[in-house]
Amino acid sequence: MLVNAYGAHAGDRPLQPLQITRRAPGAHDVQIDIAFCGICHSDLHQVRAEWYGTQFPCVPGHEIVGRVAAVGAHVHGFRPGDLVGIGCIVDNCKHCADCEDGLENYCDGMIGTYNFPTPDAPGWTLGGYSQQIVVHERYVLRIRHPEEQLAAVAPLLCAGITTYSPLRHWNVGPGKKVGVVGIGGLGHMGIKLAHALGAHVVAFTTSDAKREAALQLGADEVVVSRNAEEMAAHAKSFDLILNTVAAPHNLDAFLVLLKRDGTMTLVGAPATPHDSPNVFNLIMKRRTLAGSMIGGIAETQEMLDFCAEHGIVADIELVRADQINDSYERMLKGDVKYRFVIDNATLAG
Repeated sequence: MLVNAYGAHAGDRPLQPLQITRRAPGAHDVQIDIAFCGICHSDLHQVRAEWYGTQFPCVPGHEIVGRVAAVGAHVHGFRPGDLVGIGCIVDNCKHCADCEDGLENYCDGMIGTYNFPTPDAPGWTLGGYSQQIVVHERYVLRIRHPEEQLAAVAPLLCAGITTYSPLRHWNVGPGKKVGVVGIGGLGHMGIKLAHALGAHVVAFTTSDAKREAALQLGADEVVVSRNAEEMAAHAKSFDLILNTVAAPHNLDAFLVLLKRDGTMTLVGAPATPHDSPNVFNLIMKRRTLAGSMIGGIAETQEMLDFCAEHGIVADIELVRADQINDSYERMLKGDVKYRFVIDNATLAG
């Protein structure tokens, strides 16, 4: 079937309206009418060919929420009308150690929601900046938030799980001190989730103007990272630092804030590499510099259920399809609190 979408035909061209083909639902497929799709910073990198291997036309979008429109004959877990979501994964190899451990996100054969190989036309996956999507039931997630929060749930499918997964992996909870570097699309979710998990949360920002906003999100303290005295006051005190910044910066400034055996995990993905940290900042306190990428399907469902239970959604600005290009430019300037979400009804014209 032909559906309306928004995408780009080249990395140096703006996104524009186009039509794409979606397959008819197979026996185990779920067809979803997309209501809203979040705009992720990785969408911009991919559609502008700043990351290797972009296929064009590229239709981004992996923060997808909507309603089930139809299901295949052997689908039993979903029915038309259900509120559901699709995140970053639409297929995987299913037999490697990562898949067997429920960590499909680390499978070498993982198929992402857009720009990954698929038998469907045009030969690579096309994402959520579109009216509909058809996905195997294995990758469909149930949404238990009230329907009126649906647009604000969309960013949980990437920004939410990207921050929730490392917080759970490093056992964040009461008695733990957690730093969140950056107060943007990822960082604002990290603050909310770490607070809900019971940790003492310290937000790091380069701007004093964001201090009050960070406290409202749930931070217990806010540190302006350009203030040497504020930074020094937290030396050797953090169990975990969640670094969400998607631009190269000085990692050593934060590594020295970790206590012995503390970890800083990177979840922001800059287009160019960070400078290598001073190895002595690691070995002298047995600190760890780590990375984390989204989460598996089961963990993503766990995150959605946790957020529904605790009333957690993203702070969003809803935009029309014809505002996507402007939203990309504003996102580059940090001019959003804290996530753009597309109203997919506007794709119809």
